Amino acid sequence: MFAILFWSFCETIGPYIAVKPKRSRGEGMSLQSLLSTKIVRASTIADATFDAVILVASAEKQLKACQHVSSLASAVNNFLELHSGAFSSASLLQVEKKRHSFRTRNVSRDYDDVRRYQAAAKRGVQLALSAGVKSPLLVTLPNPRFPHAELVAALGALVPAYTPLNVREEDNTQKLQQLGLLSLGESESSKRLDELVTAYDASFTVCRDVGETGPERMAPPKVAEYVQQAFSNGNIKVSVVDDQSFIENEFPLMAAVNRCANTVKEHQARLVRLEYVGEGDIQNTYMFVGKGVTIDTGGCDLKTGGHMFGMCRDKYGSAVLAGFFKALDVLKPKNIKAVGYMCMVRNSIGARAYTCDEVIKARSGKRIHIYNTDAEGRLTMLDPLTMAKEQALAEKNPHLFTLATLTGHEVLSYGYYATIMDNGPAKQSGLARKIQEVGDVYGQPIEISRLQPEDFAFHLAESAQADVRQGNTKPSVATLRGHQTPAAFLQMASRIDEHGTDSEKPIKYSHIDMGGCAGDHPETSFPNPLVTLVAGLVLPHL
Repeated sequence: MFAILFWSFCETIGPYIAVKPKRSRGEGMSLQSLLSTKIVRASTIADATFDAVILVASAEKQLKACQHVSSLASAVNNFLELHSGAFSSASLLQVEKKRHSFRTRNVSRDYDDVRRYQAAAKRGVQLALSAGVKSPLLVTLPNPRFPHAELVAALGALVPAYTPLNVREEDNTQKLQQLGLLSLGESESSKRLDELVTAYDASFTVCRDVGETGPERMAPPKVAEYVQQAFSNGNIKVSVVDDQSFIENEFPLMAAVNRCANTVKEHQARLVRLEYVGEGDIQNTYMFVGKGVTIDTGGCDLKTGGHMFGMCRDKYGSAVLAGFFKALDVLKPKNIKAVGYMCMVRNSIGARAYTCDEVIKARSGKRIHIYNTDAEGRLTMLDPLTMAKEQALAEKNPHLFTLATLTGHEVLSYGYYATIMDNGPAKQSGLARKIQEVGDVYGQPIEISRLQPEDFAFHLAESAQADVRQGNTKPSVATLRGHQTPAAFLQMASRIDEHGTDSEKPIKYSHIDMGGCAGDHPETSFPNPLVTLVAGLVLPHL
């Protein structure tokens, strides 16, 4: 596979980026303000609106076969024959006042997948930016083996174009003036390429802004403020619970995690609720609860040895949730309803911090024995999950999800891939398999883990004081089945386990542990598993 960059000195494009007027934090955000750059649909590579063309293809012979780019085949073939290094790095050549860059990747081996297109397009944009390009046109040649290659490539191309929130607020600049898309494929995603890329880009921005921005700019109250702005005047209803006494009474475990942080007004907890109701008869109701720990010190079980670095991303579950709802906001799918709870807290250490050996009564009535304050994510989500379970009983075909960067064990098990774990009713529905298949074709694979009886036995209380134990005194990476047992805990402590396949009112529930799938901090993330969730749950309803 190669990415080819053509660029000409086109006088119709100025060597600058338009600077928009500064926006105060109190104003709502338009869709355009959430895009990494303006997305434009093109009809030909000769369009003078663009000052460069990035061509992504899996083989040189594709160039001759594709009428839109066949004129370039000879020059490309000659270059590849002379420069074998082009197959592993980016290079430039000149063809009729245009310069070309190549990055090739194999896509014919069994273990090659559509992400090769994502990586090639990303590298092409990186090279374009380094060369001073402001308005590139991306062209991805279709491949029948990968029907969504054009969309996957476009999403990869947008990664280098993202400008962090703090930079946008201070300088109001964008790296690219616009990104053109020339669609050549016949798949549904190719036909709606600009629409889907726009929706994904906006959802990526919301996700990254919440998930990657530091713990002060994105402290719980400011996350709530940002979300209200991001969804102002749109299709998503947003409500915020900021009454700390209400949170303490209704969500006691969430309040316990934030007990120390509550002594600082700017760090007080927030529960942000998002709701989308599509047109037509509701066929599916998706209910999400996202972990939103804005910084995780580990609490009294303090993280040491540099392990706090990157913990601003411990809110990535809520970040993906917010990104998912932004995609709903833009795409407006029919016949589905979605409700999301962003559980925004800060796990601080101090005199008011919650500690091990405490027994706290959850919203469900279950008494929870605290073993390790660094296992705060499951506690933060527990009571909102219980509330969502209560509400699900009145919804049409509900499916509950928890989204969390929950365990290091998941990272050791699966690397940079999220994993999904189903309860009995969810497993019967086949959702995990469906999501896994969708992730493969859209370039964001997700793994499946199975829950076993010992995962539930692990969380049985060891003391008469409690009904359920939170975990053990070891980190997840030193615990057998360290990422599976929390899914069992959430079911037991919320009483979802009382709504299994043998109950009168079964409820589908899936726990998604994201581990480190967002990538290495502080590099720009490729929001994961956001692409897969949108493709699997939203796109079928367009």
